Amino acid sequence: MKQLLQDLKKGEILLEEIPLPNCGKNEVLIKTEKSLISPGTERMLLEFGRSSYIQKAKQQPDKVKMVLDKIKTDGLLPTMETVFAKLGEPMPLGYCNAGTVIEIGSNITEFKIGDRVVSNGSHSEIVVVGKNLVAKIPDNVSFELASFTVIASIALQGIRLFQPTLGEKVVVIGLGLIGQLTLEFLKANGCDAIGIDIDQSKVELARSNGFIALNPAKGEDPISFVSNYTEEIGVDGVIITAATKSNGPIEQAAEITRRKGRIVAVGAIGMDIPRPPFYEKELSFFISSSYGPGRYDSKYELEGIDYPIGYVRWTQNRNFQAILQLLSNGSLKFEYLITHKYKFVEAPKAYNEILNNRNALGVILEYEKMENIVVDRKVNIVKSESEKSSDVKIGIIGSGNFTKLIVLPILKDANARLIGISSAKGLSSSIAAKKFGFEYSTTDYTELLKDKNINTIFITTRHNNHSELIIKSLEAGKNVFVEKPLSINMEQLSDVVKVCNKLSRENKLPHLMVGFNRRFSPFAKDIYEKTKGRSSSLAINMVINAGSLPKDLWVHSPEIGGGRIIGEGCHFIDTMSYFAKSNVKSVYSSALNQDKELAIKNDNVILNITFEDGSIGTLSYLSNGNKSYPKEQMNLFCEGKVFVLDNYKKNIAYGSSDLKKFSQDKGHKDEMIGFIENIKTSNKSLISLDSLINTTLATFAHVKSLEEKRIVMISEVEDELNELIK
Repeated sequence: MKQLLQDLKKGEILLEEIPLPNCGKNEVLIKTEKSLISPGTERMLLEFGRSSYIQKAKQQPDKVKMVLDKIKTDGLLPTMETVFAKLGEPMPLGYCNAGTVIEIGSNITEFKIGDRVVSNGSHSEIVVVGKNLVAKIPDNVSFELASFTVIASIALQGIRLFQPTLGEKVVVIGLGLIGQLTLEFLKANGCDAIGIDIDQSKVELARSNGFIALNPAKGEDPISFVSNYTEEIGVDGVIITAATKSNGPIEQAAEITRRKGRIVAVGAIGMDIPRPPFYEKELSFFISSSYGPGRYDSKYELEGIDYPIGYVRWTQNRNFQAILQLLSNGSLKFEYLITHKYKFVEAPKAYNEILNNRNALGVILEYEKMENIVVDRKVNIVKSESEKSSDVKIGIIGSGNFTKLIVLPILKDANARLIGISSAKGLSSSIAAKKFGFEYSTTDYTELLKDKNINTIFITTRHNNHSELIIKSLEAGKNVFVEKPLSINMEQLSDVVKVCNKLSRENKLPHLMVGFNRRFSPFAKDIYEKTKGRSSSLAINMVINAGSLPKDLWVHSPEIGGGRIIGEGCHFIDTMSYFAKSNVKSVYSSALNQDKELAIKNDNVILNITFEDGSIGTLSYLSNGNKSYPKEQMNLFCEGKVFVLDNYKKNIAYGSSDLKKFSQDKGHKDEMIGFIENIKTSNKSLISLDSLINTTLATFAHVKSLEEKRIVMISEVEDELNELIK
């Protein structure tokens, strides 16, 4: 199946072959019949993609500030590599889709196969969409007209926020698709609607539908017109549907609105709000969020949890339904908005049309019948006869940001053959496969496990999937590299240990590696070499300026992410174990808001750790700091020496020699290259299974310590593990 993408580096429009996406339990799989190009939004994306790097930076000053902050903490080279990698990733286009349901998730009761539906799916032959972003099309409404539903809902949400009343005079600035629809909705609410645009064709379109419309570019002054039309009172409000970087629309809106009037911004505009008119007139200003309540709420959009109608009458889905009902009863007519139609395979021509022809308004893409679409969960990217021969043949499960920005650039240059990569929806894995030279992309990870050419699996999915995928990969005879953590709860860990013990007894246990990269950093190895001959124990103080994350992010979820200490803090416990050359013996943890916050979710914690060899360590993992402070620092004390590891950019040594490098190095490359070489040359894993288990148990002990407010011995949690293993 094909999907439409934009190359953000060059601005090119691409039609890419991707595998059929998986349908999640709260999702609907839809075969697209028609989709609508949003000329305002998608034209802006095209222009952004075709602009120079300097122009891109000027358009996103907030992103530039983020880049500068990252340079201060992580260094120039890692930051620029991240920026260029992001710009080099193609972006899906489109959000106005109408089609037929071909598969439903296990939790779906609202739809059935064969239903005609609208959604905010992209320009793609087949889309997968969360159920709250899907609505049924009435029988008497065509796919073509239904494809306007989502963009019309943007206009409708602006109206709902504005709350028009009968007889009000309202100006709409910007007469593109959303602006024309906004005029219609205002008229339906009994308002006297006036349109403003600098494009004469759009002004004429509004006039042809009975509206007053002005073109300032033709000398028609909106300010003097409104003054005369309202007897110098001003209009009751303004709805801005223009898409421009200019601050002109908001300045003009403030000028023509009456005292205590209201202004709603629907389009993306310059937002340097002039204080004097807003202050003197006590104007109310609102920003409308897309299609309505529920937008950008992961629980609503991804988990399918609806807002109770008694409390939130008009969600984005109910806005969809309202538009479709108005189409069905003839109250809305979109035919006059359609200016162009193209076959989906001609999509690049359609985008040239909206870029070069300002008269293009409603541009419809038409799709092939289902029987003419090639549908497969596996798409070949390059010829299977790889130029690179190697004893290590890799398949990757997961293609998120960490995979694309860290893992794949390293593996591409490694002495290994990259064969297959999988992702749930297929797009990210296909983009990665093409960029980094994989032989195929798939949405069925079992393809990788069944592939006899693959002997090594990298697992970089969300944390809750790690243990299951480790087990399946090991049982398939594959070496495994899993990005941390090993497991997020005791039950998962026991399942992994059972399988490892069984395979070990049969002398069939492949290599198992967890992505504890910090110990492979040249800075960590430097300190290790200078302290390994010691005759006494170490004292280690590690401070992690982790930064705050949204509380509803999946990493905090006990069921999905396991919390930040189990999910990420394991890194730092492993690093201390590496320096101590010893397993963790006990953990005592304390936290801010300890009595108010669930222990597993708390990310302002201090862990006091003892090791079997008598070493002690303190891990301060804190999210309440400042981004300008280094993210990771460690002080290690040993036999008259002090080593300061400064954010993996330099070692400062007191009583020994320093180590400095040009850029930050957290050890990812040495870790992965070491893992690959170790598969070829050794039967032993780089980090012992005993150490991996001990580090994981230490994170569980941390949670237990917070919950029970006491020291937890690792032997206690080991006993719990052994009970489950029996």
